[in-house]
Amino acid sequence: MRVVSGTCKGRPLKAVPGNTTRPTTDKVKEALFNMIGPYFDGGIGLDLFAGSGGLGLEALSRGLERVIFIDRESKAIQVINENIRACKFEEQTEVYRNDADRALKALIKREINFDYIFLDPPYKKQQLVNLMEKMDQQNVVKTNGIIVCEHSFDVELPQSVGQLTQIKHEKYGMIAVTIYSRQTSEE
Repeated sequence: MRVVSGTCKGRPLKAVPGNTTRPTTDKVKEALFNMIGPYFDGGIGLDLFAGSGGLGLEALSRGLERVIFIDRESKAIQVINENIRACKFEEQTEVYRNDADRALKALIKREINFDYIFLDPPYKKQQLVNLMEKMDQQNVVKTNGIIVCEHSFDVELPQSVGQLTQIKHEKYGMIAVTIYSRQTSEE
């Protein structure tokens, strides 16, 4: 596992020990960022089920200004912090140990709006639609902001969730990536 492109291209990343997390493969990561970028001119991101932090770190390497990493596992938080230090992104990151719902409530209170949100929850407990509904209702995603959902290939996500409209869907073996963009009602 490594950073695929950008300022930290080729930098190896540690994986979370054990089998509780499933890191995004380099192939899927490359394809995913080619769909939404591939490079960014600033912006703020949220890596909500961060695991090792690979998606958020890739986004920072490709030009995002700031990323907030959240995971509920203490082993994951430790690995995220190690990977952030290895990439020298300490000044551009925040890391929190929390579950997705509580973290979302805290972010809403802080009134943070994101340009890019990465959702890669455990496949056996998919909560993507529920989370996207909350994000849409609370304006967590900026207008024209992007939500990237990584999920099992056999999960069919709706074409729209509130003002979030599906703009891309690709399958990579057992993994699928579905991308939503937040549109305003006038569009």
